[in-house]
Amino acid sequence: MAPVPPDEGSPRPDRGRVETTMALDGESGCIAGARELTGSFLASVQREHGVPVSARTMDLSQLVVSELVTNALRHAPGPVLLHLCIAGAAVEIAVWDSEPALPVPRGADPTRVGQHGLEIVMAVAQAVDVVREPVGKRIVARLGLLDGL
Repeated sequence: MAPVPPDEGSPRPDRGRVETTMALDGESGCIAGARELTGSFLASVQREHGVPVSARTMDLSQLVVSELVTNALRHAPGPVLLHLCIAGAAVEIAVWDSEPALPVPRGADPTRVGQHGLEIVMAVAQAVDVVREPVGKRIVARLGLLDGL
């Protein structure tokens, strides 16, 4: 699906913020599209706004988007929204879905096949917040733009 508003993945300053949003409907290719938007967004942040983004952050951001979007599409009815925002020295990745049940991190289990998405996100992000919304929930992961931040 196209970003909302359609902006080819380019961030738009809004009251001093650089951000973009994409609506996802679960159609084939939408997870790849979300990863592509994330890469384009961060490249644009560097190119158009002069904000440095490490290669590691670029890769981990796309991984986090993939995991959060996959979980939302798998466990929630209805649409999913991906919101990317530069907040200080970090990128905030927020995924909203309509499922009101909050995710529960599971303990590490190397014998378990699958269901490691939230564990992965929590391992690579500086912070992960789950926010109950009037409809559904929003999961926000924060990653430093530069390694070590």
